[in-house]
Amino acid sequence: MADLTPLDEKLAEVLGLAQAAQSATKRVATMEDADRFEAQLERMSREAAETERRTDALIDGLDGKKTAIREMARETKGEAIEMMRTYLADEEEALDGFEFLSMAEAGELCHWEIVQQMAATAGLGEVRELADWAVEVQRRHIELVRAASLELAREEIATAA
Repeated sequence: MADLTPLDEKLAEVLGLAQAAQSATKRVATMEDADRFEAQLERMSREAAETERRTDALIDGLDGKKTAIREMARETKGEAIEMMRTYLADEEEALDGFEFLSMAEAGELCHWEIVQQMAATAGLGEVRELADWAVEVQRRHIELVRAASLELAREEIATAA
């Protein structure tokens, strides 16, 4: 297996997280009371797919490392999906799903900010450009998840009163 740099490893992680995010948004969309957030969840899933596509295209240019990076991405995806399954195992309500997404999206944002910093420090313009784009996408996702979570929380407490 090729020796991966810390930046290569982070690229593998963000690729795997983007892949897992597509599964997570689809899972949350099936939960009780999630139907009204269908458009937001579909957008997040499409943007995660676009993040995957752009990251994979960047990785295509890393000769001698593509296979190792993609293998590590598969591991990351598997770990993230396993976390989702564990967290949402017996949950049916959308609020629980959005709580999970809040953690997942924050993790993705942090990973992309790390890639952004590493790329800036190393002077890697193409990687930095991708990271700049992805950071903005992740910030939007966090805001969407936050808004949905708070709306569901208000409703949950109102119906319990």
